Amino acid sequence: MHNRQKADPLVRMLGVTKMYVQPDHYDILILDDITLEIHPGEFVALLGPSGSGKSTLLRIITGLSEPSFGTVLYRGRPVRGPNPNAAMVFQSFALYPWLTVLQNVELGLAAKGVSPAERHERSVTLIDLIGLNGYEDAFPKELSGGMRQRVGFARALAVEPELLCMDEPFSALDFLTAENLRSELLDLWLESRIPTRAILMVTHGIEEAVYMADRIIVLSKNPARIVADMPVILPYPRNRKSHEFMQIVDTVYKVVTGWDDHPSEDPNIDVIDTQSEERPRLKPIPYGHLSMLSGLLELVADRGGRDDLYHLGAELFLEVDDLLPVTETAELFRLADVTEGDLSLTDLGREFVQADVGMRKEIIREQLRDIPMFRLIDRVLRSKANHAMVKEFFNDILEEHFSVEEAERQLMTSINWGRFADLFHYDTDTELLYLAEDQLEESVQDSP
Repeated sequence: MHNRQKADPLVRMLGVTKMYVQPDHYDILILDDITLEIHPGEFVALLGPSGSGKSTLLRIITGLSEPSFGTVLYRGRPVRGPNPNAAMVFQSFALYPWLTVLQNVELGLAAKGVSPAERHERSVTLIDLIGLNGYEDAFPKELSGGMRQRVGFARALAVEPELLCMDEPFSALDFLTAENLRSELLDLWLESRIPTRAILMVTHGIEEAVYMADRIIVLSKNPARIVADMPVILPYPRNRKSHEFMQIVDTVYKVVTGWDDHPSEDPNIDVIDTQSEERPRLKPIPYGHLSMLSGLLELVADRGGRDDLYHLGAELFLEVDDLLPVTETAELFRLADVTEGDLSLTDLGREFVQADVGMRKEIIREQLRDIPMFRLIDRVLRSKANHAMVKEFFNDILEEHFSVEEAERQLMTSINWGRFADLFHYDTDTELLYLAEDQLEESVQDSP
C-alpha cells in the first residue's frame, strides 16, 4: 500500500442504495446496501460486469448524484452536493473543444476562485508534469486521444484533490497509449508528486486493476452489491508475467465470473417489492453475440470441453466485460457451466458444437422458449389477427422494468436472438415483429 495511514477513512458509505423510481411504483434498483470505506494512501479499483453500477457509485461518492437511501461521509461529514475535495477523470475526456489546453486545465481553479496568476502557474506546472509542455495553446482537436486524456488528468489534479476518482480512464485509448499513461500515473502516485491522498478507479480490466491498485472491490450486477473486497499484496513495480501476479489475476477472475447473487428456480425473474404486493420483474438477458458464442464453444470443445476463462480472455484479447456476456449467454442456454473461473461444456453444449447450423438454431430456439421475454413476444404475436406488433410496444413494456437505454438494448438483443432461432421475423424498415406461416405451427408454451 502507498503510505496508508492508521487514520479515519476519507470516505465512508453506509448502507447506500440507489434506485430509479418508475411510474408504477416498482423501482429499478441499481445499488443495494453498499457499505464501504476508503482510507488515505489507498489505490482502490472497482470491478464488476457492465451495467453493475460502478459509475453510479463513483458519482455518489463525488457528490454528483444522491443516494436514494444511506449515508455518504467525507472525513466524517455528510456529502451534500459536489465534493470540493474530490475530482473526476472521465472516460470520454470531457474537454471543451473551444478552449485551449491551458484554459481547460484552469477551469476547476477558476471555479474555485483562484487568482488568474496562481491558476496559470499551477496549470503550466501540471501540463509540464504530465508531458504536454509546448501544447498549452493547442485545442483538443489538435491532440491525440492520449494527449486529450492527459489534459483530463491535469485538469483533475489542478484542484489538488484529496480523492481522485477515475471512470475507466484508459478504456478509450489504444493499447500502447493506455499502457504508457498507466505507468506514468502510477509513478506520480507512488512518488507522491501529486497531492492526492487516495485514488478510486472504475475499470473493466482485471489485469489493469491488479497492476495498479492495492485493493479491489468486486460488485455484482442487478443490483450492485459488494461480493469481494480483496487486497493486492504485491510490491511496485509489478511484473505482469510473474507467477504471483498471474495467480492474483486468476483469483479475481474467478470471483468476477463466479458470483451468483440471485439464486432462484427461474433465473430470468427477479422480484423487487417496494409496496405490499409483489410482482414478477424481468431480469436482463446478457448481450451475448451468438456468433461469438458458437466460436467460443467450438474453441473450448477442441480443448477437451473445459478451459480457464482468464487464459481464454487473454488469448482472444478480450477483457472480462467482453467475455462475460458470452459466458452468461452460454449458461442461460444451458450450453456451458462456469465454475471457479473455468468454462465447461454441458452435454447440450457438446451437442451444439457438433450440430450443423439448422440444428444449432433448433437448440437455441428450445432454450428461448423458457425465457419470459420470448414467451411474451410469442403470446402477443399469436393473439394479434395479423400476427404482427410494432417494436415500440415491447419497448414500452421493457421500460417498466429497465431504464430507457437498457430497455432498448434488451429488446434489440431479444430481436437478434429470436431472428437467429427463427422464432419470429423482424422488418427493420417498419420495425414490426411478426410470425410467418411456418412459425405459427409451433407455440412457445409457458413453463409450468
